[in-house]
Amino acid sequence: MASSLDQANAAAAQSPQQAAKLYSSVLFAEPSSTVSASERETALLSLATLYERMHDAAALTNLINSSQPFLVTVSKAKSSKLIRTLVDRFNGIPGALQAQISTCKGMLEWAKSGNREYLRQSLETRLVSLYLDSQMYTEALALISQLLSELKKLDDRMQLVEVHLLESRVYLALKNLPKSRAALTSARTAANSIYTPPPLQAQLDLQSGTLHSEEGDYKTAYSYFFETMEGLNVYANSRNAGESSAAAANYEQQQLQAFAYMILCKIMTQQPDDITSLFATGKTAAKFRDRQTVVALQAVAKAQKQRSLADFEKALSEFRDELQSDELIRSHLTALYDTLMEQNLVRLIEPYSRVEITHIAKLIGLPIGVVENKLSQMILDKVFYGILDQGNGCLVVFPEPRHDSTYDTTLDTIKSLSNVVESLYAKAATL
Repeated sequence: MASSLDQANAAAAQSPQQAAKLYSSVLFAEPSSTVSASERETALLSLATLYERMHDAAALTNLINSSQPFLVTVSKAKSSKLIRTLVDRFNGIPGALQAQISTCKGMLEWAKSGNREYLRQSLETRLVSLYLDSQMYTEALALISQLLSELKKLDDRMQLVEVHLLESRVYLALKNLPKSRAALTSARTAANSIYTPPPLQAQLDLQSGTLHSEEGDYKTAYSYFFETMEGLNVYANSRNAGESSAAAANYEQQQLQAFAYMILCKIMTQQPDDITSLFATGKTAAKFRDRQTVVALQAVAKAQKQRSLADFEKALSEFRDELQSDELIRSHLTALYDTLMEQNLVRLIEPYSRVEITHIAKLIGLPIGVVENKLSQMILDKVFYGILDQGNGCLVVFPEPRHDSTYDTTLDTIKSLSNVVESLYAKAATL
């Protein structure tokens, strides 16, 4: 059967359907045949990879379900590793998230029926991650609660770290920062008592940096993102780490994400000039110079440096996919855009006590409705004092009112007199 595997490997690139048949003939050969368990395992993994390249989620689901008789014949540790690998093959198929969830649930039932507790917990952890990706937060939190209760009894620290990290990510997605930070603290506490593999440590650092960014502490966040990028250096190079090319590509993508967040921190701290020096921090940063996400953030930094809303909007429009696909980047750039608009509007209306809104809109290069809404918001937030005269289409700016200390002094005098009267009353009562 080794020849069948060789033929399938040779046909995989030119004729995927023919290769699939050859792999299937090895995997599902009769038990009485001379096919070894290692050959069946090779055929199973190769066929799963082939379906991933073909973007055939239905065929991959069918393969996982039909391979259960073979998985029963190998050791529990081996079968657990194979199943996790097979479920991860969905990652390379666009739009296969629901199929992956369904398959994961099916294999969970199979694990429960065979009393494979370690596999069940591993698949439940993977299912939490899938629920998070599909924004099914209620289901994710329910499963996390069940898993944490079991893992604390078993004292499985490694998986406990992973589940607490997922819990932190779920609460962050729900914008519940206190609970997200508490879950991350629990994950770090568990991680401190065991050896934490660098990829998992990098995920902890990335989550820490994300939380600090949400809280506005960009300097601390920058240091965590830097640690994330550097910690994955060896793993992102498959030749050095002995990793598969797919795993190395995943680690490199995480590095790129961390580097993009580093640039975002520089933008949010009003230090766009420092971005150029980031590329000199090592080979890791230099290799991301031409990536679209990095180019997009550089365009935003340039617009920020020039305080140009037109260039900012141009960057957001030209690199929409790169800047809108990441929640952290999108939310912070939205806040930055509002801040930049406020700064520009304050600078434009500063010379005037009364000015037409159409004139401001023309100067700033934005629609009248957008400018009018922003001005009203700024007045309510007391960025400046004034009113919108909508009848005449004008903005009337008032001078900033001076604080009159007379009222405060009067209140203090009345309070002192009240204290004197109460003191006299207390002394009179003792007579």
